[in-house]
Amino acid sequence: MTQTTGGAESDTRRDTGGHTADGGVTLEGLSAGYDGTPVLTDVSAQLPRGAVTAIVGPNGAGKSTLLGAIAGVVRTTAGTVRLPSAVRPALVVQQSRVPERLPITVRDAVRMGRWAHRGPWRRLRREDHERVAEALTRLGIADLADRRLSALSGGQRQRALVAQGLVQDSPVLLLDEPVAGLDVTAQETIADALREAADNGTATVHVTHDLAAAEDADHCLLLSGGALVGQGTPREVLTDSAVDLAWGLGRRRRASRPER
Repeated sequence: MTQTTGGAESDTRRDTGGHTADGGVTLEGLSAGYDGTPVLTDVSAQLPRGAVTAIVGPNGAGKSTLLGAIAGVVRTTAGTVRLPSAVRPALVVQQSRVPERLPITVRDAVRMGRWAHRGPWRRLRREDHERVAEALTRLGIADLADRRLSALSGGQRQRALVAQGLVQDSPVLLLDEPVAGLDVTAQETIADALREAADNGTATVHVTHDLAAAEDADHCLLLSGGALVGQGTPREVLTDSAVDLAWGLGRRRRASRPER
């Protein structure tokens, strides 16, 4: 089935009626913007199944806009997003402050990811609770399950949000800068979880402005000024000349890897 997104001004299609070539995501001539201001222009790309894809570029390149367009939460103005059949992508946003009076525990937050399967008003089944417990353990926050989400540190809260995304068990997992500003331990825990998801066949896509994180991916999209300037393996895409062009540098400045 093909659905039209947006209002009368949008001719973008979200095609979930047929499989993409490899079960991943295909973008064809995708454009998007906000309040009449274009942010992305004519982006065509492949996001393969069973791989970690990094969407990388400088601030303002359109990375988060592209992620939101794939997820269907950002209005698109042209082009097509082709998803695997009947797929609803799982979207993990950047961690943010949680109201202190919000009576929600870490376990509750992760359980919400199962609403994609049961709906918010139906009781979860045993397999749902087992899947939640697995994700809490995988992200190293099982011991925090009964604590309020608002009481967690930024890194702990981000791991809870990633766990919420994982338990949706979607073939397409989208994450907006999931390790930005986190300590090395949290970064490695999340990176390992994303690698495991990809190894299990998920099209795992994350936004980053960190070249080191992008170089650890299997596949890479390089954006600059709302346009796609390269796609392929990080070795193919993140050349000195391409990075200089994207960042407007006279020479390449590699992001330093954290000490281990």
